[in-house]
Order: sequence, then structure tokens, then C-alpha cells
Amino acid sequence: MENLKVLVVDDEARMRKLVKDFLTIKGFSVIEAEDGENAVDIFFKQKDIALVILDVMMPKMDGWEVCKAIRQYSQTPIIMLTARGEERDELKGFELGVDEYISKPFSPKILVARVEAILRRSNAAASDVIQVGGIDINKAAHEVTIDGTPVELSFKEFELLSYFVDNQGIALSREKILNNVWNYDYFGDARTIDTHVKKLRSKMGSKGEYIKTVWGMGYKFEVAEQQR
Repeated sequence: MENLKVLVVDDEARMRKLVKDFLTIKGFSVIEAEDGENAVDIFFKQKDIALVILDVMMPKMDGWEVCKAIRQYSQTPIIMLTARGEERDELKGFELGVDEYISKPFSPKILVARVEAILRRSNAAASDVIQVGGIDINKAAHEVTIDGTPVELSFKEFELLSYFVDNQGIALSREKILNNVWNYDYFGDARTIDTHVKKLRSKMGSKGEYIKTVWGMGYKFEVAEQQR
């Protein structure tokens, strides 16, 4: 993962330096932005930023606004940092397309581990395209088409759909989905998954019915025999 560019956005110079130092040790190229407006300018000028680490509370333009601006044109992974550990903030972040959510104070080593995990998954070279029920998932290109039409999914939505398809016909608990898709022990509300599933179903149109709710447990991806 050497030389991959990471944009670190925080109005605290001390926090930017801390994150930059740990990422640089791991071979990442780090670009800093001290506010939201600066971050958006840099993101769209640089073009090849692999991941964004974004603080919520900033002057001029907060993290939510930056996330919205990026998500209008790009599915580049976003990790949100915040001193506010409230559940509604986390849900809002996931609804906007945030991929990971980390509350301050945090361990820089854990942050770097999550950065590496996200980039490993997003850059994983899966040679084959998975096809099921009119859905084509190209894991190498991180692209999804439904009945031949491209569908724009966030990084986490793509991961969730891939996990469902890889486990067709299996009832998956919310805990198991969190552990496998979010790739760490998540202590927030399980509604995080419900929010993502709702958005994913909506983007999938009629194919959204493949994701079935298993009441009191979680979800199951199932395609009727005649639709395979």
C-alpha cells in the first residue's frame, strides 16, 4: 500500500500531525487540510486520493458537508473522526456514506489498522465477476450492474452486498454482519446495519427483495430458483 494518498482533514494541527506520523510510517503519502473548504478543493484537484480521514466539527465547512460533496461524485472510502460519540451522529454518518466511524480519543494504531483493512478490501483483486439473479458484482473494479445497468454503491454498501451474495441462503445475524463487513467490534446500535440495508434495497430496485429480513435475527440473501 506504499504511496497511496490519504487526505487527513482536521482543524487541529496536533491531531493532523499525530495521524500523519503513524500513516507515514506505514508508507502512506499524507495530504493535510485544516478545514472543510480546503479539503474539498484538495480532493477534487488531486484526483487520486485513496481514502479520506475526516473530522466532523470544523470551521467554514463541517465534516457532514464535506462528506456530501465528495459522495456526489466519488465513492472513495471515508473514515469519520469525532469527539461526539452519540448514536444519532453515527447513524447520520452512515446514511451519508461514511465507511468507518471512530470516536476521539482513539488509538492511532487502531486507526491505521482500519485504514489498511479498508484499502485492502477496496483494492482486493478478485479475478471473477459474481453473477446472480441479474446482479453482476465485479470485486476487482468495485462495480455492480443490475440487469446491465450500473448501480452506484458506497464502499460499505458494496461490501455488504458482496457479503450477502457470498453467503446466499444463509441467515446472518446482525452481529455476524458487523464483524465481517465492518471488520471490527462495533459497539453502536444494530440499526447501523438496518440503515445500510434500507439504502441498498432502494438502490437495487426490484432486486432489493432478494435481501430478506429474518425477524429477530438479521438478514438472508435469497434468489428464487427461476430467477437464477
